[in-house]
Amino acid sequence: MTSFSYNSDLIGGGLMVRESRAVADLLLSDADEEQWHQAIIIDNRLQKNRPATAKRAGQAIRKRLEKLEPPFWQALRDGDDQVATQVSFCATMARNLLLVEFLESVVTDAFLTQAEALQAYQWDEFLAERAHRDEAIAGWAESSRRKMGQVVYRMLADVGVLASSRSRKLQPLLLRPEVKSLLETYQHERLQTCCRRLR
Repeated sequence: MTSFSYNSDLIGGGLMVRESRAVADLLLSDADEEQWHQAIIIDNRLQKNRPATAKRAGQAIRKRLEKLEPPFWQALRDGDDQVATQVSFCATMARNLLLVEFLESVVTDAFLTQAEALQAYQWDEFLAERAHRDEAIAGWAESSRRKMGQVVYRMLADVGVLASSRSRKLQPLLLRPEVKSLLETYQHERLQTCCRRLR
């Protein structure tokens, strides 16, 4: 029996909406590996300073988006900024169980109890609790835990659940009808429920 692992990519970066639009376009065009290399490394479509950074970001986004169906990619590529941000958020949730469980427990509870804001320590407490499920968490460097928490709060600010990553003031997520419809159509029930509770 294999031990449970969260296999999270949260430390790799935030929602990366602009970059995700480019990756969605490559997925929709059914690009082969040579075309991926040309777009990401040679043409630098993700606009990164170093090829290694571009490659890492491209792979992370691709793994996220491949958890969703092609109509999500189209909405991400062709939609306005709010739609693109919400689809990127859904893709990140689909790839990161750790993020989903944080939303389901800590953030949902904050809305239910009508807390004004999230606190920085709540991420640390959440990770300490989840270390009982995934022993690897206990071995994560303090700097990695802190960076991951910063990324999560920045994502929540980008999608509008927090007024800013600095204040961490809570505000309801107003899910766009087109994103809600995609989640319903493709039966992403857990993601749907998660988004519904963020208000």
